[in-house]
Amino acid sequence: MGQAIAALLADGEHRLSGGCDQGGDPAMLADRSDVLVDFSSPGALDANLHAAIGAGIPIVIGTTGLAERHHEIIDNAARAVPVLQTGNTSLGVTLLAHLVRETAARLGPEWDIEVLEMHHRMKVDAPSGTALLLGEAAAAGRGIALGEHSERGRDGDTGRRPDGAIGFASLRGGTVAGEHSVIFAGPEERLTLAHSAENRTIFARGAVRAAEWLIGRPVGRYTMQDVLGL
Repeated sequence: MGQAIAALLADGEHRLSGGCDQGGDPAMLADRSDVLVDFSSPGALDANLHAAIGAGIPIVIGTTGLAERHHEIIDNAARAVPVLQTGNTSLGVTLLAHLVRETAARLGPEWDIEVLEMHHRMKVDAPSGTALLLGEAAAAGRGIALGEHSERGRDGDTGRRPDGAIGFASLRGGTVAGEHSVIFAGPEERLTLAHSAENRTIFARGAVRAAEWLIGRPVGRYTMQDVLGL
């Protein structure tokens, strides 16, 4: 992602102030930047947030695999600087999540919801951050908590599908940049909302747009839906 963002900026109106890989010092980078964009790892999140706070600049967080603890420290950081956190910076996925929420809100509970995703063999977290983002959108549409209705990893004699469950299935292989489908399975009919990522440029493009939008915003926590005004 760092390379994709750097390549995109090389042909655009904005200047890349630098990059920070494992072992680097994000604070030094933040001191000469207008905004930080973080696509690293959950273990690096603390240092990157501290760097943004120390420099008093916004930060876009596209890192996935975050746990509840990470969201707590993001909430704390958002009291000091503008923070945009998302499981996917694609503008298409952002709109897809909006459609999923609207669809879940309008279809009755007899419609089962399943989230299917596939990524390249090197991806280490599952379900993907995007799958969870879509699951959260579906749960929000139904007015329920995803954590209380999420169903993952079926194997063996699982019994019937629980009413109101939001199921997840993760596939890994090859060089797939990202495939996501949300299936609404109702009585005698099925609706599928889907998105295909052809390469990582779409995520870089969305991240740059998010960074542009975040500069100058009031302190707080934002999402990609805010960027699109959804």
